Amino acid sequence: MVKIGIILGSVREGRNGKAVADWALDKAAGFNKDIEASYELVDLADYDLPFLGKVPTEGQQKAISDWSEKIASFDGYIFITAEYNHGVAGAFKNALDFLKPEFKNKAVGFIGYGGLGAARSIENLRVVVAEQGLASVQRTVNLSLMTDFLNMSEFTPAEFHDAELIELLDQLLSWSKALKSIR
Repeated sequence: MVKIGIILGSVREGRNGKAVADWALDKAAGFNKDIEASYELVDLADYDLPFLGKVPTEGQQKAISDWSEKIASFDGYIFITAEYNHGVAGAFKNALDFLKPEFKNKAVGFIGYGGLGAARSIENLRVVVAEQGLASVQRTVNLSLMTDFLNMSEFTPAEFHDAELIELLDQLLSWSKALKSIR
């Protein structure tokens, strides 16, 4: 069994990411491949992480530990990322900086949403995750606020994104299974 974490990386009030993450989880649950897999949504907003380098409160220390344990429990990941000011959301980058051994020799795929489908955020993340030991799959799903969201807030993805997600899942499961064999 390959365990995939679908990580929602935005903590912004009124964020569009929750609808995107729910869509990805629903589509993944219905994906059939010869590799048995389970999927779990992990919402960064559920973890009260301090800024890296600040002395954490007792509650934040527990959040750091819980975050680390949850992320370590997966064999692969789908990062749901927004694009803020041509880059990855600060809270998500901060959360990733608490991790490294948890990611070693695992795979990640990206679903982005923003003005240009979060293409620049995903490119930022590829550099970061490479340093953390994650292998990023080739296929991404890029959702545009202009065409995949009604009034830039109600998620209405174009049908062709289903095929992109299927390709992403196919690559992610294959890589996750292969990398599991060397951990």
